[in-house]
Amino acid sequence: MVTEHGSHEAVLLCEAGRDAYLRALQEGGLRLADAERVTCLFDLGLLYPDAEDSTLLRPTAPSVALPQLLHRVKEHIAHASGVTILRGLDRIQLAMGRAGAGASEELLVIQPGIRPGGTRPTAQLAVALPLAQGVLDRGGRMRTLCRRTARHSQPAPAHCEPLDGDVEVRTLDELPGRLILFDRATAFVPAGKSRDDVALELRQPAVIDYLVAIFEILWRLATPLFPPAEPLPTGNGITARQRSIAALLTEGLTDTEIAARLSMNVRTARVHIAKLSAVLDSHSRAQLGYLIGKSGILDEPR
Repeated sequence: MVTEHGSHEAVLLCEAGRDAYLRALQEGGLRLADAERVTCLFDLGLLYPDAEDSTLLRPTAPSVALPQLLHRVKEHIAHASGVTILRGLDRIQLAMGRAGAGASEELLVIQPGIRPGGTRPTAQLAVALPLAQGVLDRGGRMRTLCRRTARHSQPAPAHCEPLDGDVEVRTLDELPGRLILFDRATAFVPAGKSRDDVALELRQPAVIDYLVAIFEILWRLATPLFPPAEPLPTGNGITARQRSIAALLTEGLTDTEIAARLSMNVRTARVHIAKLSAVLDSHSRAQLGYLIGKSGILDEPR
């Protein structure tokens, strides 16, 4: 069932649209009758017609859709109120300190980190550990997204281990630009790709809601990294092929796409997926992706 869809600015993705898009990713598509209730998915290019079934719409891959959406919202920001341009790292850190000083509910962070072969700038838009710990001390939680390459390096977990409180880190293959968001009220994003000493401070509610919607989509698709995974009991019976399928499931691929990627028929792929669901005691596609990451099977050799 699709959540009721209200009117809103065409550039933004509403909660009903976010839920419908997630459902389309998890199920591989959305029926036209359901999609017509969330028109923002059409306006934002998040759905496209199936080549063989005129009543079915397929979801645009997040790696393609989300950068396009972020570009549109940046254009929207340029003409919006509630936006402050911060020039200089000292001014950025001061503004973040003010925003974080009273935050007591949640700190959301997207930290793409280092691309393979790249280097991390010594100074960039990032959350200082004391600021993050302050949010945690006031009863809040911290959720961080970073690239999957962080699974094989120490910086991401090492950055979180000193923190005391409700801290989670998840990974994805691709992420949009950096984001720091306090209490779903104040966000900080880079002002451009070429400089790390210019940022935007955002307080406009519609823009904040949009950024939260993007974060939640990515979070649902991401694989848990920290706290450390709880390994499955030995002898779980999961094969190397099933681990490969598990990795593709966490990327949001449909049964058909998984079968094509691994050169097997769809029926065989679904048999393997059913085995994974049984072993992990999963009752839905969304839950299966989460349990795969939590189980630690992706860290075993494939």
